[in-house]
Amino acid sequence: MLWLVKYPELIACLTAWLVSSILKIPVFFFMHRKFKVSLAFGTGGMPSSHAATMTATTLAIGLFSGFDHPAFAIAVAISMIVIYDAAGVRREAGFHAEALNRLIDEFFVITKTSLVDQKKLKEMLGHTPIEVVGGVFTGLATTLILWLVWPK
Repeated sequence: MLWLVKYPELIACLTAWLVSSILKIPVFFFMHRKFKVSLAFGTGGMPSSHAATMTATTLAIGLFSGFDHPAFAIAVAISMIVIYDAAGVRREAGFHAEALNRLIDEFFVITKTSLVDQKKLKEMLGHTPIEVVGGVFTGLATTLILWLVWPK
């Protein structure tokens, strides 16, 4: 485990992912007055774990390795793709899953059959813009705190 000390960027990445995943539970409780632990292990929710993880990793590379390091440029590019995907493509896929689930439910009501497995498609795939912003701030805060306490 001592080898981890040599990789603060990896520590920042994993810490931001863990913090953002755990934060989903109290945020959901505050908003809906329901306790749902499964949010920490699933997709969607506030804050976005994808945005937090990539933001934390990118900032950690900049702070610990240098903003002029080639890895920082790659991290920025990958962060842009992942964050766009979390808020755009995956969110749209969730809307499609919701529509398909309704169509399947209506089909089985009309035909009164259940010959095939009625497994529901997962609808909570992506993030709202505010969830992504929450993830970005979670990643930034996690890495900045880590950077401040990391021995130099």
